[in-house]
Amino acid sequence: MNELTDMEIFARVVSAGGMSAAGREMGLSPAVISKRIRRLESRLGARLLQRTTRQITLTEEGHGYYERVVGILASIEDAEAFVARSNEVPSGTLRVAAPTSFARMHIAPHLADFLERYPAVRVSLMLSDEFVDIVGEGYDVAIRIAALESSSLIARRLAPSHRIICAAPSYLERHGEPQTLADLAEHQCLFATHQDVWQLEGPEGYVAQRVTGTLQTNSSEVVREAAIAGLGVALRSTWDIGEELKQGRLRIILPQYRECRLVALYAVYPSRSFLPAKVRAFIDFLAELYGPEPYWDRGLDLDAALSREAAA
Repeated sequence: MNELTDMEIFARVVSAGGMSAAGREMGLSPAVISKRIRRLESRLGARLLQRTTRQITLTEEGHGYYERVVGILASIEDAEAFVARSNEVPSGTLRVAAPTSFARMHIAPHLADFLERYPAVRVSLMLSDEFVDIVGEGYDVAIRIAALESSSLIARRLAPSHRIICAAPSYLERHGEPQTLADLAEHQCLFATHQDVWQLEGPEGYVAQRVTGTLQTNSSEVVREAAIAGLGVALRSTWDIGEELKQGRLRIILPQYRECRLVALYAVYPSRSFLPAKVRAFIDFLAELYGPEPYWDRGLDLDAALSREAAA
């Protein structure tokens, strides 16, 4: 038993009025109770209890020690109750890391609903397109769009991620539509810095297709806007351009090729054990919001587009 338990035993002996009564309440023998009291007195270097055959009484030091111990134990009980309540009702500050564009489009617009549902939660949403160190930087959860490698972190899949090749009708009218990956060499391709190799899966399996273009940028959002404006061909996620595809401002081309299907949308967090209620609530909220067919994919009929291309 640790020192805290010895303190608890001492307090119980005093409140119960004797070692036998305290032993019955705690499920311990009087001999064990006596041994723990002696150990406590030895550690403190003071006698706390005067023992007689009929009763025990507190010494002067015992009186002072008891008053303080009761306060300490009450504080511990209060702290444990606070943690228990926190794990029952989502509350406190929730620190979230998420990709910039995705968070702007598909997390920020829904935060009002989440905070209305859980009014005791405060959200600290930090945007970065880098993989943050969740544990080292103190995040509760990170949203990632990736093919996750094994790690000590826990990941929950929130939704599929479809990344397709697309272009604006105005660009295709001027330059024609590529029919094969090799045709991309004759087209202006749009990509952010260091993303000039498109990792694709197609009828022949995995393909690493190098692309070129005249626009240089470090911004994925610039690539998106350039594609919509008709400046070239881009590899984009449907969460990013779903509305543009539905409205006809962009068209899927070479639908038999998509980014590696291992890529998905994940919530990543440090541990499954003792998961705070605020974290569980946020992850469940996003999983419910997105689902197996996220709202940005509804109406796109991606499988039909792939089937039509295969039939052709």
